[in-house]
Amino acid sequence: MRKYAGWLIALVAVLAVAALRLFVFRPAPLAVEVARVETGPVEEIVTNTRAGTVKAHRRAKLSPQIGGRVVELPFRKGAAVAAGALLLRLDDSVQAAQVRLAGEQVRAAGSQARQACLAAGLAQRDLTRGQALAADGIASQENLDSLQSARDQTQAACQAAEAALGEARAQVGVARAELALTVVRAPFAGVLADCGTEAGEWITPSPPGVPIPAVLDLIDPGSVYVSAPIDEVDSGRVRAGQEVRVTVDSRPGEKLAGRLARVAPYVLDVLEQNRTVEVEVDLADAAVAAGLLPGTSADVEVVLARRDGVLRVPTGAIAEGGKVLVLRDGRLEERTITTGMRNWQFAEVRSGLAAGDLVVTARDTPAIKPGARARAKGSA
Repeated sequence: MRKYAGWLIALVAVLAVAALRLFVFRPAPLAVEVARVETGPVEEIVTNTRAGTVKAHRRAKLSPQIGGRVVELPFRKGAAVAAGALLLRLDDSVQAAQVRLAGEQVRAAGSQARQACLAAGLAQRDLTRGQALAADGIASQENLDSLQSARDQTQAACQAAEAALGEARAQVGVARAELALTVVRAPFAGVLADCGTEAGEWITPSPPGVPIPAVLDLIDPGSVYVSAPIDEVDSGRVRAGQEVRVTVDSRPGEKLAGRLARVAPYVLDVLEQNRTVEVEVDLADAAVAAGLLPGTSADVEVVLARRDGVLRVPTGAIAEGGKVLVLRDGRLEERTITTGMRNWQFAEVRSGLAAGDLVVTARDTPAIKPGARARAKGSA
């Protein structure tokens, strides 16, 4: 009995050690990030290689064509202005005086022209009478020649006076054109984005070849679009009319719908940068587009193709060779899948998985491997 008792004690000890290793000291299952395989849309997309920019088709940087002192600024930065509205006026006292002077010169030239032409008319009548007298043998040929010469001289004087009148009228046009240079008007309706001067300041126009910043910056909010660079490798796959989604920092969490309006017919070759093709995007919602500030950074996704109702899995869950880890019955098993259309977010699954399977989306430790005990994060 003692012999059997010893064996029994040894067996109990072995069973106790096994139980401790199995239930007490056994490693806890790994907590892994998983996603459920489901059906949904998968798109093939192209994204910009660098940040795009919100721009405006109609944006005018305005300055007066002549120098002068600013006397009027009806609008401040941020104001909405109508087409043709006065934006800036320079001191026009000299130009206005020149207009008045030119007007007086027109009146004087007109008086001189009337006087000269009246004299020409009188000379013509004298010649006509002289010719009648000469026909009756009363006037001499010498007298007739004198009348002819007087008529020709007065007619020439009349023509010269009328030409002087036309010149004076042209001077009025020149003076009015110079007066018009003292004002800057809005070429289109828009928002005054910037105003770089104040009333009382002196403005000097830019000399030829010397760039000087514009005084006023006018933007038409209704002409806002997004410009973005696309890698030259993808240039053959994008075309005008394709669906586009736009994200901007000023509207976090939103994706703005749009259409590809233009694909540049050339490749930009910029030193130390990838060669790219510029694309332009028109946003579908004009009100949203009008609220975007030109200069804001933007990212675009051009949708090349789309499939709805296909089995899909997060792209990040797929390792090299199409390998995925599936959480099943508390353990990880490796499967090889066949994929179709894919993007950075989802990949279409053609074989190897079924709807409802749980796939591991992050392999952040070496312990996450086939055969490991695991559980989904968030589950008990």
